[in-house]
Amino acid sequence: MTGSVIIVGAGHAGFQLAASLRQAGFAERIALINDEGHLPYQRPPLSKAYLKGTGGPETLMFRPDKFYQDNKIELITDRAHAVDRNARKLALASGTSLDYGHLVFATGARNRLLDIPNAKLDAVRYLRILDESQALRDLLAPGMRVVVIGAGFIGLEFAATARAKGLEVDVVELASRVMARAVTAEISEFSQARQGSAGIRIHLGVQVTAIEADGAKVTGVSLSNGTHIPADLVVVGVGVLPNVELAAEAGLPVASGIIVDEHLSTADPNISAIGDCALYTSKRFGGSLRLESVQNATDHARCVASRLTGKTEVYDGLPWFWSDQGPDKLQMAGLTTGYDRVVVRGDRAQGAFSAFCYRGDRLLGIESVNRAGDHMFGRRLLGAGGSITPEQAADASFDLKSALS
Repeated sequence: MTGSVIIVGAGHAGFQLAASLRQAGFAERIALINDEGHLPYQRPPLSKAYLKGTGGPETLMFRPDKFYQDNKIELITDRAHAVDRNARKLALASGTSLDYGHLVFATGARNRLLDIPNAKLDAVRYLRILDESQALRDLLAPGMRVVVIGAGFIGLEFAATARAKGLEVDVVELASRVMARAVTAEISEFSQARQGSAGIRIHLGVQVTAIEADGAKVTGVSLSNGTHIPADLVVVGVGVLPNVELAAEAGLPVASGIIVDEHLSTADPNISAIGDCALYTSKRFGGSLRLESVQNATDHARCVASRLTGKTEVYDGLPWFWSDQGPDKLQMAGLTTGYDRVVVRGDRAQGAFSAFCYRGDRLLGIESVNRAGDHMFGRRLLGAGGSITPEQAADASFDLKSALS
């Protein structure tokens, strides 16, 4: 293609697209629009290593400023305001506009906000971007009492980090188990037990109905079962909402994400969407998917970079994820939606095992705790469309590598 590529969003997807385009020899203008005021940076450490106080903001950056200068990638600190599809122009909040040959939405997602009494007090915090992590890092102190609302990946990662820093931690989750929408009961039960052994109190099947306060100071939370939990700080991790508004206002179809085809192109052939904001068509899984992961973001970006530099490519990658919670590394390969059987391989008591998830005799995905080899096996096997039987998965003497030959 000819003309400028303008990328709205400079997270994992936006950065990778810009870098991959240059790597593929794309010589036209590339601009990354980002309203945060930082160089593009990694998000996963925000709830873990960075929050612990390991290194400064520069340790999070994908590349130093010189990389963008050398590769002629423009970093524009501004907010995308409107798209004129007929004129192929992107208007920015500052009043300027950019012409594009191809526009890419890499707009990501934003925190889902609480709507309960006192939810806007200063001591009610969220954790998704660098400034939020930095503010929490500066605030956390041993002995502080924190209530975490939501027992998903971010909530549990933060809880483990806060506990390791000497805080008193309670986690409140509406579902009947932790990470209920993401992992099997086998993984949930293990994680909950590990968090409990670290001194984290987990409250399941209840919700926070109000933040209690003395003036502007948070004093605790009220739960739906009548329980009161004292707190100095509340951290909210109740999911995200994809940023689809700009695309919708431009007249593009949206649902639970910006709708794209198997090439990650929107209904307008001059506009693509990638990463957390994109709802894409997957032949591998037989439907539409919107995923929130580094793998999904970076692989989407590489796919679009290939298409824009002349290579026809269909995206249908195998999803994989990870979550570091205290000393434990949880890794997932594939999607386990609709599983009806779980085979455990390894030793739960020793804290190193995998859950092989099946629908009938078909392997859907593998969830591993502290068993990186099983995870890598799953990525290779499932990525190639392979499977092993439940009996093979259950047999500790069965050599997994033999299934790859």
